[in-house]
Amino acid sequence: MAGKAVRPGTPAPTSGQYRPKGGGNEVTVPKGHRLPPTPKPGQTWVNVDPTKNKSGRG
Repeated sequence: MAGKAVRPGTPAPTSGQYRPKGGGNEVTVPKGHRLPPTPKPGQTWVNVDPTKNKSGRG
C-alpha cells in the first residue's frame, strides 16, 4: 500500500522504502530524516514499503 506523496527535503513521516512517483530506484529513509533529491525535477517520494516494526510509527 503506497503512502501519500512527500516532497524532497521534507522529513520522512514514517520509516520505510521510498520510490519517486513515476518510477525510479527505491531509497530507505528512517522516520524524521530528510528525503533526498529526486532523479527528475518536480517528482515527489511515495512510501511503497513501510517498516514493519514499531520503531518508525508515530
